[in-house]
Amino acid sequence: MITATGLDVAAVRADFPILSRRVRDNQPLVYLDSAATAQKPRVVLDAERRFYEEVNAAVHRGAHALAEEATDAYEEARQRIATFVGGHPEQCVLVRNATEALNLLAYAFSNATALAGAGRVAAREAGFDGDPRLVLGPGRSIVVSELEHHANLVPWQQAAAKTGATLRWLPITPTGRLDLSDLDRIITRDTAVVSITAQSNVTGAITPLVPIVERARAVGAFIFLDACQAVPNSPVDVAGLGVDALCWSGHKMCGPTGIGVLWARAELLAAMPPFLSGGSMIDTVEMTRATFALPPQRFEAGTPLTAQAIGLAAAAQYLDGIGMARIADHERHLTACALAGIAELPEVRVIGPTDLVDRGGVVSVIVDGVHAHDVGQVLDDRGVAVRVGHHCAWPLNRRLGIAASTRASFYLYNDEDDVAAFVAGLAAAVSYFRGR
Repeated sequence: MITATGLDVAAVRADFPILSRRVRDNQPLVYLDSAATAQKPRVVLDAERRFYEEVNAAVHRGAHALAEEATDAYEEARQRIATFVGGHPEQCVLVRNATEALNLLAYAFSNATALAGAGRVAAREAGFDGDPRLVLGPGRSIVVSELEHHANLVPWQQAAAKTGATLRWLPITPTGRLDLSDLDRIITRDTAVVSITAQSNVTGAITPLVPIVERARAVGAFIFLDACQAVPNSPVDVAGLGVDALCWSGHKMCGPTGIGVLWARAELLAAMPPFLSGGSMIDTVEMTRATFALPPQRFEAGTPLTAQAIGLAAAAQYLDGIGMARIADHERHLTACALAGIAELPEVRVIGPTDLVDRGGVVSVIVDGVHAHDVGQVLDDRGVAVRVGHHCAWPLNRRLGIAASTRASFYLYNDEDDVAAFVAGLAAAVSYFRGR
């Protein structure tokens, strides 16, 4: 099927072996959970397998042919991944996932604060050059929002608790968008860090970045972006965003599990003390002290994620071949179809914006009088895979006055038939539980 946006979904689906599966009484799989994890095209699977079958060796440390080839493959993968977001390889730290990337940032500030208290000499020996902008404490604040995934909230809660800094947050409107009416009161001269989501994984609302970035810049705060729901689904150019750091998880963009990326400005990476320490991230080591490698190696302790990086580079190549703008248009079209279909079901309420203005391809719903888990079971019985629960965003759910929701998320391999199956499943849930 070629959709209204010109994407040949049938051809795309043929690239994903798992999508040919049958589930639940031999029904075709309708996979609508890509916001949690995307499926993997054959080229990604082949890239990882080829590395293990032909090249496998430890990188950066061997003198033999395989080690040289593995190192080249790893660093070439870093280059390809950086290019995907318009960055440079020395700005890209390869980590396990976005959660680790956000913890890396939060720990850098906590560690910098502790090292500053230890004195200039001790701090320098521990890899911190004394940049005062990284030092938190009483009288300084960290700003997040009510839209955040736990991964971009809990690490900053911990940083505030360790340092005495104050945690503040931007509120949301009743439709699940950010409320910026008090922006200047929340982001102030004492703000050290603003860490915000690019798009909510619950409401689908896309963050209006420009005023937030401008305000952070005006007060001298760092601005970080959780781009887990943005990088896989739309064109991203880090140079044009104006942020200091951005992260995402590879498994949400058709890449392997177990790899994520932290892109950051070179000057920020150079100023940050290390997060994890050990092998591979050092320059010299003595019995009482060590000096550390330059970024990004400073933040990649231990054996690197070599096969995963190669798989993620293959995913980036694959998505670029289709075109990120085309993927974004396709998701927008499917979201419009879903919103229109749900509007015909009066017992079903959309959590988040009901229009396409600044909205991504995530649609979360409540069925009146029915728990999300029960709705999900009805859908699963029909072969439709969705997400149910609080979606790792408890504070947002509490703010919206809900316990859980049923979430469908659309990607490049979904089509109008998948959307119709989701809407029909919701109607079936309404009918079933109304009858009971």
